[in-house]
Amino acid sequence: MTAIWKPSRRELLTSFAFGAVTFSAPGLFAEELAATASMAEGPFYPDKLPLDTDNDLLVLNDSITPAVGEITHLSGRVLTAAGSPVRNAYVEIWQVDDHGVYIHTQSMGADRRDTNFQGYGRFLTDAKGQYYFRTVKPVPYPGRTPHIHFGISKNGRRIFTTQLMVKGEPQNAKDQLYRGIDPDARETVLADFKPIPDSKIGELAANFDIVLGVTAEELDDGSLQAGVGKPLRDSRGAGGPRGRRRGPNGRRRGR
Repeated sequence: MTAIWKPSRRELLTSFAFGAVTFSAPGLFAEELAATASMAEGPFYPDKLPLDTDNDLLVLNDSITPAVGEITHLSGRVLTAAGSPVRNAYVEIWQVDDHGVYIHTQSMGADRRDTNFQGYGRFLTDAKGQYYFRTVKPVPYPGRTPHIHFGISKNGRRIFTTQLMVKGEPQNAKDQLYRGIDPDARETVLADFKPIPDSKIGELAANFDIVLGVTAEELDDGSLQAGVGKPLRDSRGAGGPRGRRRGPNGRRRGR
């Protein structure tokens, strides 16, 4: 009897990733691209990374119980200002679950945290600078508009940090970190979360290209160190919520 091949979860995700980013990523332009605005890391980068750190935040390891929330396929590219893809860069994301709780041990509401939600994931960009995650649409929590944290590492060091927010979300206008961004640059941290046509379970898709204000030459230091860079709070010599009030301009604020 001929064996029937069934793709693994990782193979399915990888297949969807390439299809999603190929369809959604815009073409490169000859002129310099607008750099994505940097934003504060906040205090809730995981103080203890989950055992599962892949790009599927909905399912932990081989669990059969998925996380609660609006399933979102989040994809995009990491590019230089000249439009060149940044390959072999680690893209990290972390966010609250559908109840507004981070996996950080000091996050508010830890007693109601969705233990099926990974809360953190990473992806190594390919030759086209592409990345992909399956996660949930971010939700608000007291004091913050819905957002997803991003950290970009290259050659073993963190080179960029920002936050993605939902385009058209009314709470953006009241969010202190969003209001702290130059009005001309606010569009660079927004993405549409659009329903996927024909999805029977109401899945969403969001595309977020991250443009670094550097050239490919500036990124290449000649090394090929593995892994992600240290979170910003570690590089400052501080940890946990003590750094929560340090904003994009060095002022102590932000989550």
